[in-house]
Amino acid sequence: MDITFHPHLDVYGVAIALIFVYEFGIRRLAGRYAPPGKPPVATVQRVMFYAGVIFLLISSTWPLHDIGEQSLYFFHMTEHMLITLVVPPLLLAGMPGWLMHALVEPFIPLLKVITRPWFTLVFFNVWLAFIHVPSVVELMLTNDFFHFFAHLVLFISAILMWWPVMDPIPETKTLAPFGKMGNLYLQSLVPTIPASFMTLGESPLYEIYTTFPRLWGIDVMTDQIIAGLIMKIGGGLILWVAIAWVFFSWYEDEQKHETGPVVVPSATASAGAGAE
Repeated sequence: MDITFHPHLDVYGVAIALIFVYEFGIRRLAGRYAPPGKPPVATVQRVMFYAGVIFLLISSTWPLHDIGEQSLYFFHMTEHMLITLVVPPLLLAGMPGWLMHALVEPFIPLLKVITRPWFTLVFFNVWLAFIHVPSVVELMLTNDFFHFFAHLVLFISAILMWWPVMDPIPETKTLAPFGKMGNLYLQSLVPTIPASFMTLGESPLYEIYTTFPRLWGIDVMTDQIIAGLIMKIGGGLILWVAIAWVFFSWYEDEQKHETGPVVVPSATASAGAGAE
């Protein structure tokens, strides 16, 4: 098997476009849109945004993408997990609210529809299930254009899935904290269906992988089981971490807004004060 380096220009193009929009917005639009008296972007936001870009490059280029496409399915599954459950929330969290609002302002009426939780839940999971159908997996591995298209739609559906959880702009806010946790919980359930077929199956689910060279001597059934475990346990763990983040963020906000006990003067003290 040839795993020598070769460039993935399509992914590099997406990463460069993301960085260009981000830096152009911060440097050129901050004076017009950013809140006065505050830095246009916090250091932690910049770190998260660039972490998202780095994970996008790691997941969709050499060597991870190439191994998943030419030998081991669990590498392909790892790529899917990163571009749906890691990259989108990092990019959204790293985008200052004012910049996101400036970028999407013309599309806010559309976003109010396509970021509704029921729509994002159905869209993301239907597409996720579709690209795990054996015939679709084979088409992805034999047609580079369809492979890129399938991953692009998956990435967009993941952005929309995370949108009502991250609340990047106030105009599209639809869920209270417990609604966000419920939404993420449902997201953790649906992928267990294809994951079960992979981990419990007695024969290869994706025949095309039986024709590939087996890197590091990992047989096709072990490869399939690992892929299923990554989808079920790895993906579930990320979503449950997100649920915990929503809960503790909500709890912290409640503590900040909670008023202290009201001190009512006693009748004796009031009488004494009156006598004086």
